Amino acid sequence: MSRAPRARLSPKNGREDPASAYDMTPSTELIERRTLACIVDNEPGVLARVVGLFAARGYNIESLTVAEIDRNAHQSRITIVTSGTNHVLEQIEQQLLRLVPVAKVIDVTNSTGGIERELALVKVAGTGEKRVESLRISEIFRAHVIDTTNESFIFELTGASQKIDQFVELMRPLGLVEVSRTGVLSIQRGKEKAG
Repeated sequence: MSRAPRARLSPKNGREDPASAYDMTPSTELIERRTLACIVDNEPGVLARVVGLFAARGYNIESLTVAEIDRNAHQSRITIVTSGTNHVLEQIEQQLLRLVPVAKVIDVTNSTGGIERELALVKVAGTGEKRVESLRISEIFRAHVIDTTNESFIFELTGASQKIDQFVELMRPLGLVEVSRTGVLSIQRGKEKAG
């Protein structure tokens, strides 16, 4: 988190002292959540270098997905969800671009044509009214039942992360057992290729 020094009143004269470099009061900058898509060379150690960049600077990764996108060009796409102040997020983007195997970094969140989706598998156990209610809610969220027993369901749900969060919260009192999520996947609208 970015922190800015804060001026203090001097006990001697009541005037503001210059800001101390040791005063680590949190700044008032807004924390934003961003999705960054990195097109990288598909070679050993690339993911470790990208993750190492975040770890070395104390940046948090909220979600991380990686997959090969072009076998012929030997390229992969790393989708990272992170958060921080605008200044910190710009630093992250610039530092990612400095890594040799990174060909391109796309800020999907601030892109006009950015689309983000996530897949979740949600296991819910229950009988009677709770079972009926969980099925009713799953229809509203367009979740698919991919496995069922007499006492449980496994739902498959695709959508924005907020939609999955809401579904999970609604299932919690109905017998939520387990949640497995892919992390955010992203793509940009239009005919242009990201790489």
